Amino acid sequence: MTVNTDRYESAVARYLEAWNATGPEAREKAVAAAWAADGGYTDPLADVRGHDGIEAVIAAAQEQFPGFSFRLLGAVDGHRDIARFRWELVNEADGSAPVAGSDVITLDGEGRIRQVLGFLDRLPAAE
Repeated sequence: MTVNTDRYESAVARYLEAWNATGPEAREKAVAAAWAADGGYTDPLADVRGHDGIEAVIAAAQEQFPGFSFRLLGAVDGHRDIARFRWELVNEADGSAPVAGSDVITLDGEGRIRQVLGFLDRLPAAE
């Protein structure tokens, strides 16, 4: 494993830790560890900058999907300051994964996220 691969995998691990952190204090700490102070997050449902905005998006997802956690699907791929990976949102009770997506992140010199560009690949059926 190369240093760069470790860098990408570490950044994605911190990213997923932030999405899985429960409670305001844990979420605040995890977001600060994963994102640069002026970092951003953009997907089809959100477009925010800064830790407060990112924390709010994560809290909203956790409220919408209680008892779920994010997990990595497959390997992290990266070059330069860019990495891409796939993830799914898993119901901890039954193992189902109604939501899945792909993200592309850019990193700063410290390995923190400058920007996330997210894509939703699978969503639950509308009721």
